[in-house]
Amino acid sequence: MKISVCIALLAAAAGIVSAAPHPKTLNYKLTTNPKFKPNAKFAVAKAAAKYAKYRTGVTAESSGTGTVPMTDEGGDLEYYGEVDIGTPPQKLKLDFDTGSSDLWFASTLCKSCSSSQTKYDPTKSSTYKKEGKTWKISYGDGSNANGITGLDTVTLGGLAIQGQRIELAQQESSQFQQSAVDGLLGLGFDTISTVSGTKTPVDNLISQGLISKPVFGVFLGKASNGGGGEYIFGGYDQAKAGGSFTTVQVDNSQGFWGITVDGGKAGSTSLSQFSGIVDTGTTLLLLTDDVASQVAQAYNAQDNGDGTYSISCDASTLSDLTLTIGGQDFVVPADSLIYAQQGSSCIAGFGSAGLQFAILGDVFLKNVYTVFDQGTPAVQFAKLA
Repeated sequence: MKISVCIALLAAAAGIVSAAPHPKTLNYKLTTNPKFKPNAKFAVAKAAAKYAKYRTGVTAESSGTGTVPMTDEGGDLEYYGEVDIGTPPQKLKLDFDTGSSDLWFASTLCKSCSSSQTKYDPTKSSTYKKEGKTWKISYGDGSNANGITGLDTVTLGGLAIQGQRIELAQQESSQFQQSAVDGLLGLGFDTISTVSGTKTPVDNLISQGLISKPVFGVFLGKASNGGGGEYIFGGYDQAKAGGSFTTVQVDNSQGFWGITVDGGKAGSTSLSQFSGIVDTGTTLLLLTDDVASQVAQAYNAQDNGDGTYSISCDASTLSDLTLTIGGQDFVVPADSLIYAQQGSSCIAGFGSAGLQFAILGDVFLKNVYTVFDQGTPAVQFAKLA
């Protein structure tokens, strides 16, 4: 969901694409950008806003594959890639987000959009078709954007989606103007699209026969390890998985990649079962209030009253956090529990947003390899190689 920091990609064990090169597989490689400063408080606010109603360049290849470099922005704050829109292609930096389902971006119709953003110009695309449906996205932190829809060719990794509905921003608030991205590419289910009846890019990749399997795999690199990462549509990279995958059935009744977390352990403290959403568009690991309190107590972290916690800056004093999913333990190492340093204290990589479910954001996802299977639906997690 876009919680930019938002402050949220996977498949069933049997029937997923093999590690060998696949004729209908899209690859997205990630590079790093050290510029953006982390802001945990903003990350929590964006995530809470995103779920407010639940609160209590491309190279084509003949093989049909393609690779798109992506950027790890602001020390794992968010991950974005360049996507080609229109004919000839206009390259836009989009935040890939499994927690929402809209494809929207700055346009030349927008007077309030930032001068630093690349703005899509529909008059320069020969494949653009005016549609004119209105859309509006609002968040609880006051950020918002609105505009009209159109249809155009959207190229992901060299595969051209024909007639994709796009949302052209006519207005956006200052929060988006200050962002490093030009817009958002939603990878959730189409039932939560702002405009009813919209088919998401993944829907169209499947229906137009551009990928052979209805899956996409995600590896998110850590800035501390050089960043980078990769999105693969239609398959995944077995070489990045350190063993077999654990398959978890998805509850998509709310339009999200919802799963059950069996429990876990924070140090010597056992955690009970809870529901969670797998969201590449959220920076932090946002837990339910009660679980967040348990985890904070285990690490002697202090509640800052805004959804974030202050934690020791010395990772050697912290134990790993373990989440049990599908009967398998997945580890968030101690260094990932420290999100950012502010003065002499540090902000934790976990927090809470006053929700009845957790949001498994990038703090968790950059420590596993994930495959999203839209067909089943299911997700698969594997420990990193």
